[in-house]
Amino acid sequence: MEITFLGTSSGVPTRSRNVSSIALRLPQRAEVWLFDCGEGTQHQIQRSNIKVSQIRRIFITHMHGDHIFGLMGLLASCGLAGNPEQIDIYGPPGLGDYLQACSRYSYTHFSYPIKVHKHRSGVIYEDDEYVVKCQKLEHRVTAYGYRVEEKDRLGHFDAEKARSLGIPFGPLYGELKRGKTITLPDGRQISGKELVGPDRVGRKIAYCTDTIFCEGSIELAKDADVVIHEATFAHQDAQMAYERLHSTSTMAAQVALAANAKTLIMTHFSPRYAPGNELNIKDLLQEAKAIFANTEIAEDFLTYPVPPRAANPKSN
Repeated sequence: MEITFLGTSSGVPTRSRNVSSIALRLPQRAEVWLFDCGEGTQHQIQRSNIKVSQIRRIFITHMHGDHIFGLMGLLASCGLAGNPEQIDIYGPPGLGDYLQACSRYSYTHFSYPIKVHKHRSGVIYEDDEYVVKCQKLEHRVTAYGYRVEEKDRLGHFDAEKARSLGIPFGPLYGELKRGKTITLPDGRQISGKELVGPDRVGRKIAYCTDTIFCEGSIELAKDADVVIHEATFAHQDAQMAYERLHSTSTMAAQVALAANAKTLIMTHFSPRYAPGNELNIKDLLQEAKAIFANTEIAEDFLTYPVPPRAANPKSN
């Protein structure tokens, strides 16, 4: 799992930061999942290591322009980049109508199927490897955050040891990998637990933007390996944060702390904290670190590999 930040500014783009979009790359299945798609996202993708042809799912938090104005153009380009089998889009009420209107008035016809799923709190997607959940946040319009959970995987199978025990390669290996006990032609019984290492614990990522400090963010971020949280304002501008229902750097840190998260990456910064101004992004970082030490600042094109978790000890 690898996170690439394609846009880290709030409201409007700046010279160094585009508006909101984050890509989650899943190399083992050659897929990219996109979270929000502000104006210019497809240009940012062209400047990154993300392949448009691998985009399979798009998750939209809410209907403000800095999170959706790039969506229609990107979808049109996806058809030219390799005709995907289908792109599933998840978002709040109105997203489907918005895309239909854009398609109708721009005379755009997609060469591949697009399926729009309306938000609901709870599990919105699940397969053999991942679960995606969403939770309502607190913003000026209906907004949701997301949580991606990688399911626990079986531990490493020691094929070399299996060969040394005289186990013939074939279907028996599959049974042993699943932890079953097999009986060999010579009568020996071999337990898969002897050949399979500890389970590999799945990783968890939370994406919380746009929102003021709320219980929904904490729930999404609970025990997460990485929490991506908006930090539109500095602590001294908390009044503006309350008025506009956005978070400060300290609110983002409080979410990570309360959720017992491992790493916090702040994003969605107001342009008012550009270099040369009275306060800048480094000041926001120091504010957050005073509460939650393992805090990082997102920059456009920052790529963050989510480290694997420690394996579960074997059960007796």
